[in-house]
This record gives sequence, structure tokens and C-alpha cells, in this order.
Amino acid sequence: MVSADPLLDRLRDLVGTRHVLTERDVCASYETDWTQRYHSSARAVVRPADPAQVRSVLACCSEHGAPVVPQGGNTGLVGGSVPRNHEVLLSLRRLQHLELDPIAGEAVVGAGVTLGAVQDRARVAGWDVGVDIGARDTATIGGMVATNAGGLHLLRYGPMADQVLGCDAALVDGTRIGHVPALRKDNTGYRWERILTGSEGTLAVLTTIHLRLVPYLSARVVALAALETIEDAVRCCSVLRRRLPSLVALEACLADGIDLVCAHTALPQPFAEGAPVVLLAECAGQPGEEDRLVAALGNALGETPEVRDTVVASAAGARARLWRYREAHTEAVNALGIPHKLDVTLPASELARFARDVHATVAAHGPTARLVMWGHLGDGNLHVNVIGPEPDDTRVDDAVLDLVIARGGSISAEHGIGVAKRAALARARPATDLAAMRAVKQALDPSWLLNPGALLNQA
Repeated sequence: MVSADPLLDRLRDLVGTRHVLTERDVCASYETDWTQRYHSSARAVVRPADPAQVRSVLACCSEHGAPVVPQGGNTGLVGGSVPRNHEVLLSLRRLQHLELDPIAGEAVVGAGVTLGAVQDRARVAGWDVGVDIGARDTATIGGMVATNAGGLHLLRYGPMADQVLGCDAALVDGTRIGHVPALRKDNTGYRWERILTGSEGTLAVLTTIHLRLVPYLSARVVALAALETIEDAVRCCSVLRRRLPSLVALEACLADGIDLVCAHTALPQPFAEGAPVVLLAECAGQPGEEDRLVAALGNALGETPEVRDTVVASAAGARARLWRYREAHTEAVNALGIPHKLDVTLPASELARFARDVHATVAAHGPTARLVMWGHLGDGNLHVNVIGPEPDDTRVDDAVLDLVIARGGSISAEHGIGVAKRAALARARPATDLAAMRAVKQALDPSWLLNPGALLNQA
């Protein structure tokens, strides 16, 4: 009997029948992104067990001319990890190898290992991962490298690109490139981990990542500060960055976002009189340094004239409650409807003006839209969330991103380009840059089978 789909029969031979999923209800969670804005059906969901199976699957799909969309934890926010045109979806969640070197302070991990799993293992040995994000228990290391995730501690440790020492990856034809374990100092030509970080699965599929770790700083102090304006918050951030070498996070929320979080979670207002802007600062140090951190952070905030009120916490439970005001923004916004998520970066000198002007921009292009904004103020990253427009209505998105470009900012701070910002990329980067990107893509994936439609237009 002739198979209805010879490719799927071959894939079943490679990874096992139970790891080639075609039933619509089983595939559904892989086919819709976290925001619910992007979704389509896959030809099949294929779940290889190890790097060798990944290479075999890619070689097979390449022979059949079948496009492939790689996927990690499916926590992406720009539609770059879900199918768009009946592609094979390559799930990497089964790549669960995790090996820790406590002497070197390094870890070799499979692409499907979650950030939370690496954090748990590393902290037992006195180490930590330099990047932390709210989706730590579902986001995978492979996906975080592919999108160059930034997160809460970029201010101290940099983005994912700064955590990666080396990688193993598979090209579209199944050829292996890169190597692990890697060395911290190695000047032998092109560094594949640098080229592939942020490439969103369009050049190769990451299978194994060699991470550098950072010391685990278990002593933590968190403060909320009430301020009147974004200008005040930007000035306060500058003071704290200069005065506090222990600083690891600087986050900003606005009054409407705090109100939304309190209504969604039943948290009380953090300040009795409210605050137009709430700044969250976190400092970290070695065990036993809590009192010193409390004093340093409290003094720095107390001597900053823009700060009108503060709440400081060092106990774990109290710190978590203060962080909840910031981290619950995402779930509170999603409860309102399908959001248009626009994470952007602005120069420090433009942050306040953009934060004011973006309200008028949204109102002009989406009169019934609701805007909720927060961000990693210490590194200029604002998360602009717009609720109201239909998922495929990009008028507000385009207007906001054009405002960012006009102010010298970046249209993507840490979420990537994916599908959501692909058209805007042509306005944000010079034509010569885009031509060079396409040349690299053409060299590594000449048939454009890897994550087609994400990041770059083929023409």
C-alpha cells in the first residue's frame, strides 16, 4: 500500500512513530504561540531525542524539500516558532542533556533544557545563569540562544550572547557545525555560537549549548520606589547604576499597569497614595550581605531627590511579593485579550519623550486600543503592549515601530523579529545590512527551508 505521505513514514522510521504527531488536538499546543496571536497547522510535529536524530530529521526533510520550523518551549512572542504554511514543526524539547562543571563554572546543555532546570542545578553548586526571564520554567536554552534573550539581569550580565561559549548545531542538510565543549579563548576563525545567537532558527538548528555561568548571589534586596515621571525614573536609574555595584535589575512600571496587576491578582497598591511611576531595583551579593545591601540601596534611594517613597525587602517572601507587581504584568495584559507585543529599545535621552508620545501614536491609529507599558528601564527596553486591534491588524504596530525608528531606537530589544516585525525590519536596518543577512542565509540554507517567513523576506 502506498503511503499518503512518504516523508512522514520516513520520519517515523527515524524518531519512532509516537514522536511524529499529526493528530490535530495533540499538535494544537505546538501550533499556537504564547500570545495566541499566531497559529497555523503543521504538516507534523517531529520530536527527535538527541542531536543525531535532529541531523537525520533535517537531512530527510531537505531531501524531500520540506520546510522546517524549529521550536523550543514555544514561549516566543513574535510568531517565529510556530508554523505558517504547513511546515514540519521540529520540537527540540526532548534534548535534555545537562552536564555541569562546578570547577570551571560552565554547563553543557541540550537545546530542550529549560532555563529553570539549569538554574536549579547550577545554584546547588554555587553558580547561576546570567540571564533570567519570567518564563524560566518553560523557556528552553536553545530558544533563548536562538532569540538572544535579554531578560531581567541584562543590566549586570548582558544578553544570552554573552553567556554562550560554544554550540553544536545542524545545518538544513543535516551537516553538523560548531563544537562543544568549547574554550573561553579560541581565535580560530568564525564563531558559530555568535553567528547563530539571535538567528531565530533561520540558519541552523541549535542542539547543544555550552554556557558560562556566573556566581550565585543568594543575598538579595528588592526595593520599589515611587516617582512622578519617567524623566525622574531615568535620572534615578543613572544614580543607582553609578552608586551600586551590586545592582542586578532596574524595572519600571506605570500607574495604569500597576492598577491592572492589582485588579488581576488582588495585590494591594504598593503605595498608599499611588505613584505615576514605580521603579523596581534589585541588588545581589554573597550570603550574609543582606544588611549591607539594604543599607546601600536604601541610602541611594533616600538621597535621590526624585524618589518620594520606598518599600524595601530582603526576606525571600517579601522580595517575591514586590517582584510580583512587575512580573504579573504579562499575565494581566493577556487576560484582557490578544496583545500586540512590541518590545523596543530607546536611547536613554529619548525614553521619557517616547513614553509620552507613544500614547498619542496608539490613540491616533487605534482609537479604541488600550496601551499598557513597562520595561527594563536600566537598559532602555520598554515593552509596549496594545490590546484591542485584531491580531492581523498591524496599523498600530507599524506606527509605534516607526516612532521608535525615528527616535533612534531598535524595533526589537529581546524578543526577536519573527513574523511580527519582519516588514518593519526593512525600515529599521540599511539595505546593505539586509543584503548581507540574506547572503549568509543563502549560503547556509540555499533553498530557504529553515524557518521560512521568519526574520527575513526571501526576495
